[in-house]
Order: sequence, then C-alpha cells, then structure tokens
Amino acid sequence: MRIGGVDEAGRGPVIGPLVIVAVVISEDMLSDLRSIGVRDSKQLTPEQRERIFDEIVNVLDDYSVVVVSPQEIDNRSSSLNLLEVEKFALALNSLNVKPSRIYVDSADVDEKRFASLIRAKLNYNAEVIAEHKADAKYEVVAAASILAKVIRDREIEKLKERYGDFGSGYPSDPRTRRWLEEYYKEYGEFPPIVRRSWDTVKRIEAKFGKSQLTLDRFL
Repeated sequence: MRIGGVDEAGRGPVIGPLVIVAVVISEDMLSDLRSIGVRDSKQLTPEQRERIFDEIVNVLDDYSVVVVSPQEIDNRSSSLNLLEVEKFALALNSLNVKPSRIYVDSADVDEKRFASLIRAKLNYNAEVIAEHKADAKYEVVAAASILAKVIRDREIEKLKERYGDFGSGYPSDPRTRRWLEEYYKEYGEFPPIVRRSWDTVKRIEAKFGKSQLTLDRFL
C-alpha cells in the first residue's frame, strides 16, 4: 500500500510564500525514512533538513509542491484554513502516484472536519486522516514537512538577496518588524513579498500612513 503525507511551511510569517508539499511512499519503505533521520522537522536544524532533502526524495514514489504567494493569501475569499484545504487537495491531486491512505497535519481545531473537506476535493479515492502535530507522529508527514521547509527556506534566501536581510519573516521577530517599518517609511508601500492582510502590516500602515510620511518630508 502507498501512504501519503501532507504538510506546509510558512503559514504564520508576514513575509514570503506558503509552501505545501505532498509526498507518497510505499508502506514498506517507511523504515528508510526513519533510517535517514526523518522526524519532526522542528527538531532538525535548517542545515540538517537541507542535508537529508535529496535522501528523502530518493526513497519517495512521488512528491508535489504548491507555492502560495502573499498576494493569493491576501486575496483569498475565505479563511486561511479553507485556503489550506484547497491547496492541500491540489498538492495531493498533482501526484502522479496516488496514495491509498493520507496523513495530514491538521490546521483546523476539528481534525475530522479538516480531513473530510480535503477528501471531498480529491479526484481519487483515499482514506484521509488529519491530526494535530502529525509531523511528530508519522514519518511520511515529517518528510513532507522537511521538504516544505527546505523549499521555503531556499525561496526566502532568494528574496533576501533582492530585498536585504529581513530576519525570519515572522511578526514576532524585531528585525522583521524593523525592516517592514523602514521599507514602508522609505517607499510608502510594501513590496509584493509582504502579506498585506497581516495585522503587523496594518499597524505599520496606521502608524506611518502616507499623510504622516508626506508631513515628515517637510519637517
């Protein structure tokens, strides 16, 4: 039997894309993931995740990647949870090799509802099991999480080469908040890498509005 796993990286940051990865592997190959060192991605350093990326890919039957831009996140017509349902299903439907059972890291407080919504959007029959902290429970979800984090980290490094060091991109990071404020004060707007629907951004816009920026230029 083939087992699928889905996870994301970048749900919370104010900067950069959301990356979703679906993987599929033969059940009898799960031990290979363990031997590689696959476990909860949060227990691994970025260097460790990068080092085992290719090894994970080599034992998978297939994997797919969905990158969700800040603009798509901002322009969504429903909740972020429902956007994830749509994109998780897209990643699973994009697999050339289809799994019979799928484990998903649930974004919804109601795990069964999250699983049911994803299953309804699949274009093939499969059992879907959604659980909180699934990446710490199932190697196949941990593998998806590691791939998602590595792919997103690579994207973030590309953005930093263009826009400078904005820190981790999380709202709680003082360097990120400082970069956002300095960029807005200089240009009067945010670049397309920023999620403008985030409260952190709205507070900066309220604090350094265009009228205030105009006034500052005359002082």
